[in-house]
Amino acid sequence: MAAADLGTAEWERSKISAQDINMLKKLGISKKPQALRFPHEESYPTPPMGYRVSFVDHLIRGLSAPIHPFLRGLLFVYGLQLHHLTPNSILHISIFITLCEAFLGVQPNWALWKRIFFCRRNGSPNVAYNIGGVVISVRPTVDYFDVKLPDSVQGWRKKWLYIQEENHGCAETTSLLLMPMIKELIRIGSQFIGYREYASRTEEKLAEANKRADALAQKLEQSEAARKKAELVASEAKAEADEAKAKAASVEDLQKKLEDAETALNEHKAAQATREQGILKRLKSQSRRTQNQTNQEFDLENPDNDPLLDVLSYLELHGSEIREGVANANAGLSTLFPYFFPKKEEPPTFIALAKSFNSSEDLGLKMRQENMKIAIESTVALVADSQQTVDWMKVGDTDQIEQPRWRSLIKAAKPNTKKILAYLGIKPASTPSSSRPEV
Repeated sequence: MAAADLGTAEWERSKISAQDINMLKKLGISKKPQALRFPHEESYPTPPMGYRVSFVDHLIRGLSAPIHPFLRGLLFVYGLQLHHLTPNSILHISIFITLCEAFLGVQPNWALWKRIFFCRRNGSPNVAYNIGGVVISVRPTVDYFDVKLPDSVQGWRKKWLYIQEENHGCAETTSLLLMPMIKELIRIGSQFIGYREYASRTEEKLAEANKRADALAQKLEQSEAARKKAELVASEAKAEADEAKAKAASVEDLQKKLEDAETALNEHKAAQATREQGILKRLKSQSRRTQNQTNQEFDLENPDNDPLLDVLSYLELHGSEIREGVANANAGLSTLFPYFFPKKEEPPTFIALAKSFNSSEDLGLKMRQENMKIAIESTVALVADSQQTVDWMKVGDTDQIEQPRWRSLIKAAKPNTKKILAYLGIKPASTPSSSRPEV
């Protein structure tokens, strides 16, 4: 049971009363100067140099400095600190040590301890206390002293203080089990108390314990080597972690650049979409204008189902129609140009040619007048060729013209019109003229 499994801290300001201090004095715990120090306003223990944290109820139940080696061993094996133990647990440990040393005449034995006691957590199923989170209890299947323990020790977690450390001397650091005095006490105990046989077994166990101590020492050396190896692995892992952080930073940089590129791409796509919408709008407008001017609609045989491409297809159809119309208009205007402008040279471009027919004067009237002039000149030439005497002054005097007479003459000459035109070298048109006669 590791200390890291015992939940979060529950320390708060220490509340030790004057009655508690008097009790410690009566027990002789605070006789030495500076043996105890009481906290002031701190809410979390900060012991001075050379002091350890303890509780009033622990000291009352037998805890003292220096701490007994067996208690040190229990804390090491269970992975605990002193504040993890409850006051009744300290009492169990004190009684067991007294039982082994004073009554059995042996050092506290781990196997005997395991046979009598067990260690359990103190708290709810989901949360364990940090202060007093472990309870030492007697196994229910073992016959042991009927120790009267208080059911509850109220407020003991709030009564913490500092006790001065006391270092072991060189004699204490030597294994007590190997001292001649301890062996003599075991022998005397076996003679006078009736534990001879038990003392023999104890000596055998002491030898076995020494072997185990040697094995433990060897394991400690191995664990030291393992610790160095673990430190090397940890160093390598740290180097790998630093490298991974550097790579992660580069990945974050690349990711940021990618996000910037995606943002720029989205902005470009939005601009491109806006541009395409503008182009599509203009193309549709041009298509409608062309359709209105040509009065002709088209249906695409194989649409692309793309608005832009379909509008371009419509413009291509309109363009083909316009090019064909321009070519036909160019051919027609080139054919008509000599009749309307007999003394002019035909313009080289279609636009100039079309502008020639878009003048402000009436080209139809002009052409009829030209034709009439040619007709009159031909008539004069015909009369001159017939050698008839004509008073041309009277002919030109329109005031002397009698319209009914001229109409009758025209009517009389109409059957001979084709003969006269043929004589003059003029081929009449196949369609009848709709022009009105002009005088």
